[in-house]
Amino acid sequence: MPAAQRLDPDAVAQRLRRHFARQRGAWLEGQGIWPLEIPLHPPTEREAGRDLEGVRAWIARWQAWCGPGEIVWSDRAWASLGRQRLPARARLQAPEQVADWIGEGARWRWARRRRDRIVAQLPAVAKDLCRHFDWLADSPDVEIERLTAVLVELSCGRGVGLYVRQLPIPGLDSKWIGANRARVTDLLRALRDSPVDGDLWALAGLRREPAVLRMRLLDPALRGQVGGLTDVTAPVEQLAALPMSPARVFIVENLQTGLAFTDLPGSLVFMGQGYAVECFGQIPWLRGAAGWYWGDLDTHGFAILDRLRGYLPEVRSLLMDEETLLAHRSLWTVEAKPRRGEASDKLTTAERALYQGLIEGRWGTGVRLEQERIGWGYSWARVTAVIDD
Repeated sequence: MPAAQRLDPDAVAQRLRRHFARQRGAWLEGQGIWPLEIPLHPPTEREAGRDLEGVRAWIARWQAWCGPGEIVWSDRAWASLGRQRLPARARLQAPEQVADWIGEGARWRWARRRRDRIVAQLPAVAKDLCRHFDWLADSPDVEIERLTAVLVELSCGRGVGLYVRQLPIPGLDSKWIGANRARVTDLLRALRDSPVDGDLWALAGLRREPAVLRMRLLDPALRGQVGGLTDVTAPVEQLAALPMSPARVFIVENLQTGLAFTDLPGSLVFMGQGYAVECFGQIPWLRGAAGWYWGDLDTHGFAILDRLRGYLPEVRSLLMDEETLLAHRSLWTVEAKPRRGEASDKLTTAERALYQGLIEGRWGTGVRLEQERIGWGYSWARVTAVIDD
């Protein structure tokens, strides 16, 4: 075998590193077939004759090897070179030896000890915990203790009806939950034996932060119904309870766009919700108003419009048409991560055609027109035009 294919200790380390990355979680769980053997591909007599010095250097490297595991040697009787003793394969008896070979021994032992400590208290997370090797290996002890305490509290139902801030766990705050939410959710699902679609708040019964909406009232009569306020940010249920009856409602994605709206008879504008449009379905007085959604002219803008129509079926799109797109070609940017998938039947024929054209790159790759880039004169003329429809 050519020298490039003979494995020296460094080449074995490369293979073991890939193997470790793929299997370390399973090994933490106690899986794996041991011993693990890596063939070293010793040369044939002919290959050795062509590269005698290289083969001798390769043998010398293995003779000097004093790392973990065992090197299995093989005796060969060659007619031209005499009796030779060649390294045949590396044999490793356990994950610790693999980890030591590639310099991951300390991390492996930390991860294993911490995994065992958590599983001793919470046996049901044994399998799922193995997906979090890096966290087990690298986190400070206080993080391990905090996670264990959180899982114990939440799995016992002691978080029901509480905000995160009210859980009696030292050092726990909303920032910690934000940074560790995916991990806590994953492990709590295992403890609760719950379906994968339950989020942390649903799994634990925690009290959610109230969803708030920001709206601007564009008519003096509407402002009079809320004590003269123009700009209101409040929980959705409080807004839903207001005795409002607007004639028309605008929902815009961009905050600055919403702030630029000036008075329009019988109108108000909501702003800055992104995909979180389910709240609009909780406000009964919106169903009696004419509604328009104005989002970015890109694939996600149409996805939000589609989602919004699940709650407000009659809402129309504004400045989200091919004419507007092509009239502002010089202002296009690139949508870094376009949404994929077929348009639903909640979009109109024209909207579906435009959405599909954006996905297919009809006007270029990742074409995007952000609503804030459209000149305000052009935009406001289109907004006021719907008042006269």
